[in-house]
Amino acid sequence: MKRAQEKGLDLVEVSPMSSPPVCKIMDFGTHLYNQKKKDKKQKKGQKKTETKTIRLSIRTGIHDLEIKAKQATKFLADRNIVKVVVLFKGREMAHGDLGFVKMDEFFKMLEDVAVIEQHPKRQGYQMTMIINPIK
Repeated sequence: MKRAQEKGLDLVEVSPMSSPPVCKIMDFGTHLYNQKKKDKKQKKGQKKTETKTIRLSIRTGIHDLEIKAKQATKFLADRNIVKVVVLFKGREMAHGDLGFVKMDEFFKMLEDVAVIEQHPKRQGYQMTMIINPIK
């Protein structure tokens, strides 16, 4: 404690659980500042993945499908998860097989950049499929 006071620094307990406890003479404020800086840099390096949604219909034309596939490719390039939703309206509910066909057609456009995480699944008035970027 005396040596730390003579130098104008702090006596910091580094490892309190060991016997005998390990202490270090340092400027504690600078240490905290550097620790925060390191944590902030590490947090900045992380990227939170978002889930982006692409909405389709069984009546969506081929050109519109290509445009939506291009948009999905951009999302996948940014390392986001893409949720593809086919909506059914009215009598379209009786034609669930067309929804599977549309999903398959859409995924074939993205085969080279994506992999299916969750295969097409029907839920009421909509059918969903989840796609991840290839790692």
